[in-house]
Amino acid sequence: QVQLVESGGDLVQFGGSLRLSCAASGIIFRRYVMGWYRQPPGKERELVASISNGDSTNYADSVKGRFTISRDNAENTVSLQMNSLKPEDTAVYYCNARHQFLSSANHWGRGTQVTVSS
Repeated sequence: QVQLVESGGDLVQFGGSLRLSCAASGIIFRRYVMGWYRQPPGKERELVASISNGDSTNYADSVKGRFTISRDNAENTVSLQMNSLKPEDTAVYYCNARHQFLSSANHWGRGTQVTVSS
């Protein structure tokens, strides 16, 4: 059974930092592109950042220079370091695992709430 468990969400002040982590189980981790998505209140879910097995990264324009995604293939974890947080970063953040070849193998965590106060 595939499980993606996020942690690290919290209430933080404008300009603060948070580190989100996602622990994966039930998948061959190195075969998956790992990503973080977010869903702000009343809006659609959007890609924040993704990282391939070869550590190739992709970021939304809104977070470039502030957020850093990383993965640990030995621990089956993916992290998102978020710095210089803004109120518009407030959202539920979801961990995603997408198989590099099988489009049907796409898994989601339950999400973790990040709230940035102004």
